[in-house]
Amino acid sequence: MNRRLGSAPPAAGAAPAPAAPSRLQPLIEDFLQYLRHERGQSVRTEAAYAGLLRRFRLWAEGQGLRDWPAVELRHLMAFLVHERQRPLEGPAARTQRPLAAESLYLQIAALRAFYRFGEGEKLLPANVAEHLSLPRRWRRLPHALTDVELEQLLTPPATADPGTLCDQAVLELAYASGLRLSELCHLRLEQLHLDAGFVTVIGKGNKERVVPMGRAAVSALRRYLETARPALVTPRSPGAVFLTRRGTPFARVTLWWRIKRRARLAGISRRVTPHTLRHSFATHLLEHGADLRVIQELLGHANIGTTEVYTHVAGGRLRQVHRQFHPRG
Repeated sequence: MNRRLGSAPPAAGAAPAPAAPSRLQPLIEDFLQYLRHERGQSVRTEAAYAGLLRRFRLWAEGQGLRDWPAVELRHLMAFLVHERQRPLEGPAARTQRPLAAESLYLQIAALRAFYRFGEGEKLLPANVAEHLSLPRRWRRLPHALTDVELEQLLTPPATADPGTLCDQAVLELAYASGLRLSELCHLRLEQLHLDAGFVTVIGKGNKERVVPMGRAAVSALRRYLETARPALVTPRSPGAVFLTRRGTPFARVTLWWRIKRRARLAGISRRVTPHTLRHSFATHLLEHGADLRVIQELLGHANIGTTEVYTHVAGGRLRQVHRQFHPRG
């Protein structure tokens, strides 16, 4: 046989040659490292992007796509259609559900960010995701607590054990300064400046901001730090402000549950979360005349458009007050 013509064909009955190994995952890992080390994104953001890109990688490998240059716009479109129309059948039905509109938005955003990175680093020949248009998102108006509900929530309970004093300090600080749940969990002692009445916050993307605290928050924090936290500290406790009964920092889900339990004990019927207090902080500031740019800085929003949602929330409330109290309302 002439060897220049290539190898001999496989014998009858021989197993087919294995498919070429996928080379999709390494570039995803490069992108995740870029998010972590160069963009300074949080662990949760990185995990979200990793999960979204994993969904596409598994689908692409199922379509026989083994390398990123082989992926075209039509493949991205087919994947998004597949995600929206996936039937809920079989053992994977509980974990692999069709994408809701909000999840579809995040999936497209992840693909676009990944391709921008690949094109910018010269790791991909072209950005085939640049023509994916993001669907218009529903503007979800956050709900703020009323004055009566805030009074119910922030009234200290009759018992003053270390746990309730910790909860009281968390609630007062969350409402007074509009901190995110993760910011409350990771807050350290050196970030508190009680005499000056402000707290230094490390927010998303490791961005630092300074947020004032009111007298009620300062008072609740002083009482907690002087009488409750020493009882929670163990030899292995870190410098976190808020500690569990075991002397460890709060996990997000634990602090979330503690706030919900406190709202339930206070007799508030509707759902209260840490973000409810953050929304209340921003909405009440706007209702009392604070500038939108100031609220943006206090909340740590990178984009003023994120803060503008509070103009819709406060607008209805202001119209109601105007109609009720203005002579020409």
